[in-house]
Amino acid sequence: MTIVWHELKQNRISFLIWTAAIGFLLAVCIFMFPEMKGQMDEMNEIFGSMGSFTEAFGMDQVSFGTLTGFYAVECGNILGLGGAFFASLSAAGILAKEEKDHTAEFLLAHPVSRFRIVTEKLAAVLIQIAALNLVVYALAALSIVLAGETAPWRELSLLHTAYFLLQIEFAGICFGVSAFLRRGSIGIGLGMAMLMYFFHLIANISDSADFLEYLTPFGYADGAEIVANLTLDKTLLFTGMVIAAAGFMTAYVKFCRKDIA
Repeated sequence: MTIVWHELKQNRISFLIWTAAIGFLLAVCIFMFPEMKGQMDEMNEIFGSMGSFTEAFGMDQVSFGTLTGFYAVECGNILGLGGAFFASLSAAGILAKEEKDHTAEFLLAHPVSRFRIVTEKLAAVLIQIAALNLVVYALAALSIVLAGETAPWRELSLLHTAYFLLQIEFAGICFGVSAFLRRGSIGIGLGMAMLMYFFHLIANISDSADFLEYLTPFGYADGAEIVANLTLDKTLLFTGMVIAAAGFMTAYVKFCRKDIA
């Protein structure tokens, strides 16, 4: 567990910043809802007449006049994108940095197998993702109570479960990519998250691009659809977890055989 604790300690500042930023933005959105609730009928009419823009963000499936609809769209985008960025950045650099920072010589000189190195680094990534989601979920629930609203526990739990699994998939993809990298990884992590998000928007707008939902984690983490149907799309979810598992396995195979400079 030495490597796990080292990675958690080394990344603690990044973890605290991302957790605080996402939690703060969620709280701000939730506290805005009571003030805006009286104007939601007009906003629903405005958003409902925006055509493709409305469909892209799922605003045609929910009502902004309800906390669940407002949370699914506004808070869902914050948690979805913020969580995707954090998971991608955390996973994309955790293997690559050993060569980038020239620490591989020190690490591999110890009596520890490469398999164990990958396992402990993966554990560190998953622990950070789980901790972020637990803290953010607690902050969201507390903010709803403090705002004087009734917490929709089922919808809230489904949404946060979906975004947690989304982050696991992003971590799997970027962790696998990290095993092939020798230098920078920030651009790849951010680029991966943005690309997948735009795939999701395009799939929402165009019926002919529905197949893109199978390529992006945002397909099963669409807040509007989750609130409207009160369930997760099991087919998309299964596909996403298979992709995540493939990414993790790729990292093991590549790093264990890699000629490290």
